[in-house]
Amino acid sequence: MLSGMTDSISGGNGIDPEDRKIITLARSARARNGVAEGAAVRDETGRTYVAGTVTLDSLSLSALQTAVAMAVASGAQSLEAAAVVTEAAEPAALDRAAVRDLGGPATPVLLAGPDGELKITVTAG
Repeated sequence: MLSGMTDSISGGNGIDPEDRKIITLARSARARNGVAEGAAVRDETGRTYVAGTVTLDSLSLSALQTAVAMAVASGAQSLEAAAVVTEAAEPAALDRAAVRDLGGPATPVLLAGPDGELKITVTAG
């Protein structure tokens, strides 16, 4: 079990509307681009950054790493939350590290399945 894990919330009940929004954006990026994962992050001003998995011969980034990089490149100073839509059971350690680098250890990372249902929320720390 991951440290920093909070109770899993299923369905749309109990999820903050802004968190539901980034899950929806992440799900859309995954579907639109036909990639393994979609992700979205929300910065300290409320702006969102959406990305899919990047797989090139010379560059491989997870969707969440790409979304964090987009936020940094756009001038974000911090993150309020991050979401990833994936088949995985929990966020990858490197994804949590990328979120932690920009948002700090308490930043929530929401993981949803391809159907958009929230499976688990953990902190980046």
